[in-house]
Amino acid sequence: MAFDLGIKSRRFTFRIIERVASFRSRVTRIPFGDQAIFIRRDYFNEIGGYAQIPLMEDVEIMGRIKKRGDKIFIINKTVMTSPRRWEQEGIVYCTPRNWFIQMLYYFGASSHRLVKYYRHG
Repeated sequence: MAFDLGIKSRRFTFRIIERVASFRSRVTRIPFGDQAIFIRRDYFNEIGGYAQIPLMEDVEIMGRIKKRGDKIFIINKTVMTSPRRWEQEGIVYCTPRNWFIQMLYYFGASSHRLVKYYRHG
């Protein structure tokens, strides 16, 4: 289970990011870590926990859950995350970069390679 994304900022641009993120997670059933993913401990252990990878571990575990045919619920309440990274890097840079990294991961790029782009732009 996870929540819809909320961003602690009054800026309208973040409302758009929130809506797009919530729509994406509801359509794909792959919430990200900043949506406060929570899993029962016994189930988490049963599926092998998080993969020991430097990036996309949240996406990887959700993908495994989906492949098992288990349900992923998105709760219709928001959890708040910091806008810090967007504000430091700039929304126009940070958001497309994140989408690009996600796309490369879905096409099979190694998270060990992708983390360099995430951390250092």
